[in-house]
Amino acid sequence: MKKIILIFFLLNFNAEAQNTIKKNIINNLKNTKNLSFNFEQNINGKIETGNCIIEYPKKIYCKYNKKNKKILVSDGKSVVIKANDGTYYRYRINKTPLNFILDKNFIINEITNLTKRIIDNKFVNFTIEKNDYEINIFFDIKNFDIIGWQTIDVYQNLNITFLSSIMKNQKIKKNTFQIPLFN
Repeated sequence: MKKIILIFFLLNFNAEAQNTIKKNIINNLKNTKNLSFNFEQNINGKIETGNCIIEYPKKIYCKYNKKNKKILVSDGKSVVIKANDGTYYRYRINKTPLNFILDKNFIINEITNLTKRIIDNKFVNFTIEKNDYEINIFFDIKNFDIIGWQTIDVYQNLNITFLSSIMKNQKIKKNTFQIPLFN
């Protein structure tokens, strides 16, 4: 009988610890207004790096390193990618996975009901399936910050994004998320 009680206690304790991780991730997201970070993006083996600013909901500004100095910006309605050669690509945000990734309230609502997966005792992963998208979002198990995501982009490419040097709730210039004018 003592073994059964001990096993029940250990299982119950482990379940409560797992719920605490999810609660801490949710509380961290609720308290985050914006993020600044460096990124490494792997699209079908092609790696690009740069830095981004996210302001919730649905705003992002990313400046890519490398020779093309690509810029990605969303004002919450559209996503524009500007290449170094002056070419622009414009998408409605609701036609991209960024519609969900950049909406912390959506993420909070989804992960509340999802089962988490702990990876190497370092990362917490949630898989969100919405509107034909499968989005894997990863959080740091120690500080509960979002550290990346994995999606399939509009061209059906596997897109894996890792975040580093994350700063939260920084002062952001007012026109940061202004969509560039087309020439």
